[in-house]
Amino acid sequence: MHIKKNIPPSGAAMDTALPRRRGKGVAIALAALAATAVCACALWAWMPRGLRVEGAGLRIGQAAQGVFVDEIVVRASAEPLNAVILDAVESGRVEEVFATDGALVKKGQLLFRISNPQRNLELLARQSEHAVSIFNLSNLRVAQEASVSEHRRRLDDLRFALDQVGKQHARNARLAAQGYISEVALEESADRLAQQQRALARERQAAAAETDVRREAERQLEGAIRGLSSGLKLVSATVDALAVRAPAEGRLTNFRLQVGESIATGKNIGRIDDPRRFKLSASVDEYYLNRMAVGRTGSVKQDERGYAVAIGAIYPQIKEGRFGIELVFKDGQPPVLNPGQSLDARITLGEPARALLLPNGAFINDSGGAWVYVLDATGRGAQRRAVRVGRRSNSQIEVLEGLAAGDRVILSSYAAYGNSPRLQITQ
Repeated sequence: MHIKKNIPPSGAAMDTALPRRRGKGVAIALAALAATAVCACALWAWMPRGLRVEGAGLRIGQAAQGVFVDEIVVRASAEPLNAVILDAVESGRVEEVFATDGALVKKGQLLFRISNPQRNLELLARQSEHAVSIFNLSNLRVAQEASVSEHRRRLDDLRFALDQVGKQHARNARLAAQGYISEVALEESADRLAQQQRALARERQAAAAETDVRREAERQLEGAIRGLSSGLKLVSATVDALAVRAPAEGRLTNFRLQVGESIATGKNIGRIDDPRRFKLSASVDEYYLNRMAVGRTGSVKQDERGYAVAIGAIYPQIKEGRFGIELVFKDGQPPVLNPGQSLDARITLGEPARALLLPNGAFINDSGGAWVYVLDATGRGAQRRAVRVGRRSNSQIEVLEGLAAGDRVILSSYAAYGNSPRLQITQ
C-alpha cells in the first residue's frame, strides 16, 4: 500500500500575507496637499486684486484738518466798460475810408463814406414831390385869396343895392301914406327889397361854403406836405448815413473796411471802445452758480499791486459746464490795461472756517464729490469709499463725511477706472 502524503501545492509559500506600509501613503498625501497650498498661495499672490493702474502717474493727497478759505480764482480778461457797436445802416460800395483800426476818434468824426445811387434817386424823387406839393398849396392859397376878394366885391355890391332899395322902399312908404302912390307900387317896392335881401344872404352862404371847402383842401394839402417833409427827412437821413460818422468818442476797434468793398445793411464794421474804463469778463464752473451774487467782492493783482473788484453781472446760461460773470473795478483800475489782457481774479464767497480738507483735483469732476479712492496702509491698493463734500475752492475741498484726517486719497482723474470698486496700484 502506498500512503499519500499531503504535499502543499507549488507556490503556496509565496502567497503568504504581509502587513501594509501606511506611512508612505500618508507622506504622499501630505506632499500633495503642501504642493496644492503652495500653488494656491502663488496663484493668490499673482492674481490681480482689483483694476491694475500705474502708480507713477497718480496724484495722491492726504485729508487733514485746516482752515478752509472760501474763495475761488478765475482767469478774467479785460473788456471796455462801455462800447458802441458800429453796424452798417445802409448798403453800398465803400468810396472813402478816413479812419484806421485802433485810432482814437472824436464824436462826429467822419469814418468812411459809401455810395448808393438808389438812395440818391429816392432823394431826388421826394424832393420833387415835396416841391410840387408846396407849389400846389401856393396856388390854392392864391386862388382862395382871389375868391375871397371876389366874394367881398359882390357882397359890397349887394349891400349897396340893398341899401338903395331900402331907401327907395322907405320913400315909397311915406308917399303911399300921403296917397301919392298906389298900394301896388308899394308892394312892388317891398318885393324888390326882399329880393335884394335874399340875394345878399345867398351870397354870404356861398362865400362861407366856398371858404370852408378851400380851407379843408388847404388842410389836407398841408398834411400831405408834412408827410412828404417827413419822408424827405428820412430819405435825406439815409443819404447822410452814406457818410458814416463816429457816434461816440473812443478807440476804434475791429475796423477793417477797404475802398471798393461792398457792405450790406446790418453788417458789423467795428466798435468804439472807451479807452479809459474797463471791466473784467470771466468764465466760472457751474458748481459755483448758486453761490455767486451781484455785489460779491474780490481782487486782482497787477505788478504786485491789488485792485478791488465786485461782481457787476451774472449770466446764468450754462455752456459746456460754465457760466459767465462780469467784474467791475471799485476803487480804481490798473494804469495799463488793454482789451483782451488776462488777469487772475480772486473772488470771496464766504468767511474762512476750520474743516477737514482735501486738496482739489480732477477726481471731483468724475465722481461729483460722492466717492473717492482711499489708499490702504501698504499704498498698493485703493478702495472706493462714499464721501460727502461741502464747499470747494480752486485748491481745497471741504470734507463733511467719509474720511478721517490722515487718509490718503487719489486726486487724479477717475475717468479710466469706470465703476471698479478696488484698484491695484503697480509700482
